[in-house]
Amino acid sequence: MTAKRLCYLAAVLIMGLAMVACERQKIGDINADPGRFLNKEVGVVGTVTQSVGVLGKGVYQVDDGTGKLWVFANSRGVPSKGARVGVKGHILPTVTFLGINYATVLQESGRRAG
Repeated sequence: MTAKRLCYLAAVLIMGLAMVACERQKIGDINADPGRFLNKEVGVVGTVTQSVGVLGKGVYQVDDGTGKLWVFANSRGVPSKGARVGVKGHILPTVTFLGINYATVLQESGRRAG
């Protein structure tokens, strides 16, 4: 087996594992039964409807057409309203940011423009 072929095979396996590890979900399904998604990495894609950020941290709300979900960005700024994003992270029962409690929150571990 050539080195090029081995690299290609490794890349395909890594991509397959990454897709299994972070399964794309509908926000409506997460909101209907958030306990089912606790401690699991999930991904959602939608449009930002609200965002509040301070000093590189913040929360923003994503709407995918099935529901809305708050996302907590702990290490980078928040996207602006109207931006289309894909976000992955872990579901938390609540997060407090600037004195406001947000229920059923996705703690962001990665984001891309959607």
